[in-house]
Amino acid sequence: MEMSLQVLGQLNGLALIAVAMMIAIPAFGTAIGFGMLGGKFLEGVARQPELSGMLLGRMFIVAAFVDAFAAISIAIGFLVLYANPLAINGLAEAAAKALGA
Repeated sequence: MEMSLQVLGQLNGLALIAVAMMIAIPAFGTAIGFGMLGGKFLEGVARQPELSGMLLGRMFIVAAFVDAFAAISIAIGFLVLYANPLAINGLAEAAAKALGA
């Protein structure tokens, strides 16, 4: 299956857009999640200060889950960016065809 340079350019362009979205959207979601989490933690401590230790522990557990979502999405984004086998194989075929090899 031969790929033209135009198709490879479109493939790489769309991959970059997808990677940008995979990094930016979870980052915004994580920022919103941490803001809401911190606000609810402060509300809980203001209502019942004697439970601050328990609430702090649970806040850190939830913070780990919120942060894991963004970390997984960023890892998949970098995987798509740097380990795209379709683009690598197609680029090698197109370069060989362009050079006449």
